[in-house]
Amino acid sequence: MFRTLFNGGNAELTLSDEEDVLHSGIEIIAQPPGKKPNYLPALSGGERSMTAVALLFATYIVKPSPFCILDEIDAALDAKNIGAFMRVLDKFGDKSQFIIITHNKHTVLGSDSLLGVTQQELGVSKSISYRLDSEKDLSETAETLKG
Repeated sequence: MFRTLFNGGNAELTLSDEEDVLHSGIEIIAQPPGKKPNYLPALSGGERSMTAVALLFATYIVKPSPFCILDEIDAALDAKNIGAFMRVLDKFGDKSQFIIITHNKHTVLGSDSLLGVTQQELGVSKSISYRLDSEKDLSETAETLKG
């Protein structure tokens, strides 16, 4: 899954204490393409996020869940990485339903439907929903997001 999201590279999980498996920590070593292997804290914010996404989706390969809520998982990702994230998310869409809490317009534009809360009048919240069924809907939503 790491190689899919990063378009190459390698990642590895190791136990920090192989003698005491029940109390051992887990170390994540990641090597994005063109870089040296590093422990997770030494990676950039985007690389750490993508590595965590890879780990999450790797567990979904083994045991998919009917739905999953992801809160701001895309916050540290740039547009290129969000594209990779959305492509992988789309592959899992036939087995699971994903609810993504986000403020990122690239993630919003890659979604099938939108649910939101707005406050057009001070103190009065209103929920909205919108299904993106066609190119026309997508372009209208993009224009709305620009405003």
